[in-house]
Amino acid sequence: MIHEDCELSGQRRPKIQVRRVYIGLMSGTSMDAVDAALVDFSNYPPQLIATHKTYLSDALRADLNTLCHAHAFTITQLAELDVKVAYAFSEAVEALLKKTPFTKNDILAIGSHGQTVFHYPQHRYPFTIQIGDPNLIAENTGITTIADFRRRDIAAGGQGAPLTPAFHNFIFRNPKEDRIVLNLGGIANLTYLPANTNAPVIGFDTGPANLLLDKWIYRHRKQWFDPEGQWAASALFDKGLLAQCLSDPYFLLKPPKSTGYDYFNLAWLDKQLQQYNKSLTPAIVQATLCELTTTSIAMAIEQLNSVHSIILLCGGGSKNTYLKKRLENRCQSHRVQLCDDFGVPAEWMEAMAFAWFAKQTLGGKTSTLPEVTGARKPTVLGGIYLKD
Repeated sequence: MIHEDCELSGQRRPKIQVRRVYIGLMSGTSMDAVDAALVDFSNYPPQLIATHKTYLSDALRADLNTLCHAHAFTITQLAELDVKVAYAFSEAVEALLKKTPFTKNDILAIGSHGQTVFHYPQHRYPFTIQIGDPNLIAENTGITTIADFRRRDIAAGGQGAPLTPAFHNFIFRNPKEDRIVLNLGGIANLTYLPANTNAPVIGFDTGPANLLLDKWIYRHRKQWFDPEGQWAASALFDKGLLAQCLSDPYFLLKPPKSTGYDYFNLAWLDKQLQQYNKSLTPAIVQATLCELTTTSIAMAIEQLNSVHSIILLCGGGSKNTYLKKRLENRCQSHRVQLCDDFGVPAEWMEAMAFAWFAKQTLGGKTSTLPEVTGARKPTVLGGIYLKD
C-alpha cells in the first residue's frame, strides 16, 4: 500500500511505502516437504522475496501415509500428527525468516494450507481435513495465522478444491491470449483463463500427476520420486493398461470436480493391474503411469475447445523433463512453458497462492470462484488465529 503525500502541521509529508508482506505455507499430496514463501503484495505483480523448503522426516511421512490409507485409526494418532505437522510448519517459517532481514513483526499474516489427510467432497456429509494446528503455528511463530481454507467452500456447497484458480486468475489473466495454468503436484489440476475477460474461469482436478509415479517408484526402488522421469523413460507404456486406467469414471466426470490421495492411490493402481491381468515389468507400469497423467490432462484440455492456448506449468512435476516431453507430444497445438517465464517460479506457485489467500481473508475479501468449486457463492476462506 502506498500512502500519498499529505499535509501535517502545515508541512508536506514524504511518501512512505508500507510493505504488505505475507507468508504462504504449502504441503501437497506428495507429503514430502513444507514450501514456505515470503511475498510482498504492496504492488502488482506481487514480489516473491524469499523461499524455503523444509523436508518432512521419513518417520513423519510414513505416519502421514499410514493415516491416509488406514481404514481405522485412533483420535490420538490424528491429534498427535496434527501437532507434529504444526511444528514442521512453524520450523519452516523460522527458517524462512532467517534468510531475510524481516522479523515476525513485519509479517501481517501466515496463510497455512496444512496437510490434507482426508478429502471427501462427494460424501453424504461432505468434508475435508487439513492438519497442522494453526493455534500452535501462531503461538510458535508469534505471527497471526490463517488456516482451514477449504471447509468454508464445502459449507457453501462447493468441492473445497481446487482453490488456486482464483490466484491464477489474479496473477495470469491476459486479454491477449487464452492461458491454461497446469499444476503438476500429487494431483494435476488446471485453470483455464480465457482471453475474453467476461468468460468464466474453468478449473478442476484432471487426475493423478506425481502421486502414483512417486508411490510406485518407492514401492519398487525405495526412491521418493523419479528424477526427471528417467525410470519412466526407460520403458514403453502399455496401451492396454492405459486404457484400463482411463476407464475409471472420474476421468469422464464433468467439472466441477476434485480428487486426491483418498481416491488415486496404490490400492487403486493395484485394482487396475489386477483387472488388466497381464504380466508387466515395474518400469513399464511407471511409463504407463506417466502416460496416464499426460493423456488425462490432454483429454481435459480438449474439452475446453481452446486449440492454441498457452500451457503454463507449475508444481513439482514441472521439473520432470520426460513428463513435460510427453505432455508436449499429447498437446501439440499448444505451447508448453514454465510459469517461471511469466515471472512466477513454478515450484513456489502454491505457497504464493496461500500467502494471497491470507491477505484476502485478513482484508475480509472473498477468494473463491464458485464456477470452479461449485459453491453457491463466493466466500471469505479460513479461520484467523491472532498473535498475542
